Amino acid sequence: MKLSLLSLACAPIFCGLAAAAPAAAHTLENRIAKTSVATPQGTMVGSSVLGVDSFAGIPFGEPPVGPLRLRPPMRLNASLGTFDATGLGPSCPQMFFSTEGNPLSSVLGELLNTPLFQTVTGQTEDCLTMRVQRPAGTASDAKLPVLFWIFGGAFQLGSPQMYDGTSLILNGLARDKPFIFVSVNYRVGGFGFLPGKEVLEDGASNLGLLDQRMGLEWVADNIAAFGGDPEKVTIWGESAGAISVFDQMALYGGDNTYNGKPLFRAAIMNSGSVAPADMVDCPKGQAVYDTVVDAAGCSSASNTLECLREADYDTFLDAVNSVPGVLSYNSIALSYLPRPDGVVLVDSPDVLAASGQYAAVPMIIGDVEDEGTLFSLFQPNITTHDDIVDYLATLFFHGASREELDEFVSTYDRSITAGSPFRTGILNNVYPAFKRLAAILGDMTFTLSRRVFLNATLAANPDVPSWSYLASYSYRTPILGTFHASDILQVFYGVLPNFASAAFHSYYISFLYGMDPNEGAGDEFPEWPRWGENKDLMWIHNRHGELLADDFRADSCDWIAEHVDILHV
Repeated sequence: MKLSLLSLACAPIFCGLAAAAPAAAHTLENRIAKTSVATPQGTMVGSSVLGVDSFAGIPFGEPPVGPLRLRPPMRLNASLGTFDATGLGPSCPQMFFSTEGNPLSSVLGELLNTPLFQTVTGQTEDCLTMRVQRPAGTASDAKLPVLFWIFGGAFQLGSPQMYDGTSLILNGLARDKPFIFVSVNYRVGGFGFLPGKEVLEDGASNLGLLDQRMGLEWVADNIAAFGGDPEKVTIWGESAGAISVFDQMALYGGDNTYNGKPLFRAAIMNSGSVAPADMVDCPKGQAVYDTVVDAAGCSSASNTLECLREADYDTFLDAVNSVPGVLSYNSIALSYLPRPDGVVLVDSPDVLAASGQYAAVPMIIGDVEDEGTLFSLFQPNITTHDDIVDYLATLFFHGASREELDEFVSTYDRSITAGSPFRTGILNNVYPAFKRLAAILGDMTFTLSRRVFLNATLAANPDVPSWSYLASYSYRTPILGTFHASDILQVFYGVLPNFASAAFHSYYISFLYGMDPNEGAGDEFPEWPRWGENKDLMWIHNRHGELLADDFRADSCDWIAEHVDILHV
């Protein structure tokens, strides 16, 4: 069955006001008021409900359509006059995914509670917009800290409309720590991350990262009018959003300044850090480009990139979606992701981290316990050790020999009791190699690559603090465990009234204010030591938190650290 995000049922938590029952709609509508802010762009008219002002769909760039398709964003300098920002704002074009031939249907109910599977509306190329939320009635001179959210979705999916900051803002108010929440819309999939030598030569690579950067510049220029302090910005993201956070730290070799001032002062990364990658024009990238060109009917064009720009929207959308997506057999061997281009991303992110070519700011970074289970649902034909090696060699790491990958896979115990979801014994192994593959994919992309990243940044900048965590609050979820993107429910929305939700909100809001998660967090939450002190994680469960030595699966981690240069996707 082939699905698009538009075809999925909207889970109530993410539908927000649109999901309200008709009987309650009139009452709720009466509680919504309009509010306005005078900005350098014009007067933004937003909505105010439940003590939070919201302004959505505010343009920051010229529409990237027609001749501006597949080009770096152009700043919108024209006045918007009086602008209606009361809706949800647009979504950039999304990739679809397929559920054929896999056990996804058996866990779909659980997954529908995560943004990766949510409906987004208003898909359009004219999507370079911002969403701003703040405590109702914030004065323009309040100078509140700013939490800048970059959504995830494998660089293929996502929209600011999926992420309502209301609960976070109200939590901050309850802690007497008010702040501004900002979310940036950026191009995803082939619209924002098309690879290929033609793209490289045209200066059209990493457009999604450039959209994010222009969004940060918009904050620097405009957030003061909403009551925010442009000098107190923390960037935060999950999954591809977390990878984007470090990419923003590493863009232009670590230059995060605009008009002589830093665009952000701290960073939070949930489930993502560095994604080692080959150049934009590498063979894999070129194969993606050629596939898109062929699908768009542009193979015979004298200038294939111009042909893609001139294609009608539906033709181009179908073409860029003709390559494998993340929820497929190829899994996290992504078709679209940030790749070095020598200018915007001057080298692979792992190289930039190790060489100190990034904006070194205090950071929180962590993972859920079972990062790889979601991405291992689609390979039921992988049953043996050799199958895993072949899978990695064929789809992931073309710079590694089969012998080297065999050595890597051998660092993982063959017993199903050792695989992911971890600590579940013989349970949850939906096909013979599922739990072992899930452990490997989760570690090399998220959990152990995080440790390698932290070691590199600690060596490069030993005086810059970092804190790290492992989350296990969904330990008993069948097949998936505490799976990738489940943290959105706990960390972002705080859906369940348990320790995990309260702890993340407290630690993060404290970090936003003082760049230390312990500063004002409250006595009910344990002291979270800097990772560099003893390399301990805060291990967060449903009912408590405890320290955990960050030394598990050491052989696998050591192998990854020693072979990063051949593990570029």
